[in-house]
Amino acid sequence: MTFGTSAYFLWGLFPAFFGLLAFASPGEVVAQRIVWTLVVVLAVLAVSGRVRELRGIGGRVWRLAAVASAAITLNWGVYVYGVISGHVVECALGYFINPLVTVAFGVVIFRERLTGAQWAALTLGATAVAVLTVDYGRPPIIALALACSFATYGLVKKVIPLDALRGIAAEGIVAAPFALAFAIGLAVTGHSDFTSSPAHTALMAATGPVTLVPLLLFAVAAQRVALSTMGLLQYLTPALQMAWGVAVAHEPMPASRWAGFALIWAALAIFTTDALQRTRRARRASHADSPASDRLSG
Repeated sequence: MTFGTSAYFLWGLFPAFFGLLAFASPGEVVAQRIVWTLVVVLAVLAVSGRVRELRGIGGRVWRLAAVASAAITLNWGVYVYGVISGHVVECALGYFINPLVTVAFGVVIFRERLTGAQWAALTLGATAVAVLTVDYGRPPIIALALACSFATYGLVKKVIPLDALRGIAAEGIVAAPFALAFAIGLAVTGHSDFTSSPAHTALMAATGPVTLVPLLLFAVAAQRVALSTMGLLQYLTPALQMAWGVAVAHEPMPASRWAGFALIWAALAIFTTDALQRTRRARRASHADSPASDRLSG
């Protein structure tokens, strides 16, 4: 559980780190993040003697990696823009509603049937978005873009047959040529902040390990921690991000905005409770179906 908590805790601190990169444009930050994340993950693969494993990736898997890469690049871009432009609370909202968007994708794409509790959660979530739209005077575009892009990324990651390291490497290999071209274009036209000072260079390069470390912690936790526990831990990240936006960045939180968030939290409470109950029922059914010899052994 320590690995999972550490991963979500580090993700929760991202506003503090990416806020330090406000000297650069969001596009440059994302381009550098793609490049340096790829550099770090290739170094890890090289040290562990696994670089050759990338050669065995087939065409279909590369296409899936391209979709995942596009989704996470959009996610990173919107997130960095949100943090730099002072919309940390709206970014947090995106990760609060992400589980609900994932469920909605399951209905639309995979024709999944929902329980009554899940329908209630989705209805509350939609109501919350409507309330927040009135509050902001516009739809919460940043939150919705983050939730939809990360839900898409999650869907692809469920079907792509690559472990965490190879998956990140494949996604980076797909995106790196575009990121490098963009970064070089900024440098040639004199609009790059990467080499404007040693501190700026170091901060940009740090996006690589800052991105990879929590991903590796999450990968380890996913193998050792129950799915229900990981489902609860995921709310640590947006909770910390929201706390940063309100307490540190002093973003406005009028009563109407609190009302919208309260609806989201109610929806998540219903959704999480239902998921935990279904998990327990599945475990009991599994034990009941096990052979009598297994139940009586020992």
